[in-house]
Amino acid sequence: MSKSKTIKIKKGLNIKLEGEAEKIFIKEDLSERYAVKPSDFKDVFPKLDVKVNDEVLAGTRLFHDKKNPEIVFVSPVSGIVEAINRGERRRIVEIIIKADCEIKYEQFEKIELDAISKTDLAGNLLKAGLWPFIQQKPFNLIANPEDKPKAIFISGFDTSPLAPDYDYILHDEKKFFQKGIDVMSKFVSDKIHLGVNSQFPISKLYTQLKGVEIHEFIGPHPTGNVGIQIHHINPINKDEKVWFVNPQDVVTIGRFAEKGIYDASKIVALCGSEILKPRYYKIINGTSIKNMIKQNITDNKLRFISGNVLTGKKIQPDGYLGFYDSQVTVIPEGDKYKFMGWAAPGFKKYSNSRTFLSSLLPRKKYKLDTNLNGEERAFVLTGQYEKVLPMNIFPVFLLKAILANDIEKMEKLGIYEVCEEDFALCEFVCSSKIEVQSIISKGIDMMIKENS
Repeated sequence: MSKSKTIKIKKGLNIKLEGEAEKIFIKEDLSERYAVKPSDFKDVFPKLDVKVNDEVLAGTRLFHDKKNPEIVFVSPVSGIVEAINRGERRRIVEIIIKADCEIKYEQFEKIELDAISKTDLAGNLLKAGLWPFIQQKPFNLIANPEDKPKAIFISGFDTSPLAPDYDYILHDEKKFFQKGIDVMSKFVSDKIHLGVNSQFPISKLYTQLKGVEIHEFIGPHPTGNVGIQIHHINPINKDEKVWFVNPQDVVTIGRFAEKGIYDASKIVALCGSEILKPRYYKIINGTSIKNMIKQNITDNKLRFISGNVLTGKKIQPDGYLGFYDSQVTVIPEGDKYKFMGWAAPGFKKYSNSRTFLSSLLPRKKYKLDTNLNGEERAFVLTGQYEKVLPMNIFPVFLLKAILANDIEKMEKLGIYEVCEEDFALCEFVCSSKIEVQSIISKGIDMMIKENS
């Protein structure tokens, strides 16, 4: 392990919400149903490899990408394919697996890192459905196994609202985390870049790792975003590729290399103001949240989110955890009219400005709902975005270039460096109520088509 100087991030915003998960660990009983959702993967066009009533094992392929057939997506559990739900134009929405009482696994070859080539290693990960854990920038796509990335990044902490504590989650996973690092190191000549939060003592899990270069960061959200860390350490230019992996997914890769099975178990935080007892749960990826929230939510009308409140996706009370998510958040739906709206002063109202008296209580935590508190207005220069986006770009000009479909300007203004989550705070603070993340997503889709 080597270590660099601390990088201080000044721009950003920490949104203090009620309902942080208490560090109590609960091993969740095996859920009755699990799902794999193609919509979790950008620019993937699924082609089914199973049909309803097929029996599957954990690791059995369910579908593959039409454009890149070697990239396959597998079942997280053993059981029976109960349903293949479709949406508009018969687009596959989710594949539902009714799980066995005890998980049975497909057996793959264990990986001997000293003897295996990069090509064969990629082939093993592809065959077993592990490759989708490896993503690339630009555009947050599943990495192309034929590319040679200029760097690989792991963000070892998360600064989003009510984010899980990775030090706590990975406490007992040192062996598999190191094994996952060793696997990823085969794809790059340099050390793996690992971002850590210098606001707290660095975990021994990280300091004892081999083959990584630690970068200390301090600052508000979105400092924990891997895209922000890449921007400050090794910015992306046109035709360059950087890979990144979530810490828990590194463990999953390491577990596969050691055991030769697709073990999709992970730990997630169940959090939010409407959870009676916010806790950490050990689950299997793709689980239904039904059992987790049972008798553990308030009687209010609620919004269930796979992920955090800024970037997560709305799901139903019996919906399924997203492939890349490590938290489930439950907040009030916010469909009630508020008398006087923003004009009413109060200590219970949150604002990133000094609009309310609550600004006198900087440590106060809030119960926020989904109300927009206004409707979309003219898109004007206010300087709000620049205060919360710690990147050397002009966010408003980039957004307007996307709206104008101006590819050349988008490239000059930094489209290769950004993704939706980097602009989530811009959307949160926007007084014009612009759906900023949707615009960035549109721009990324345009660039993917332009470069395909």
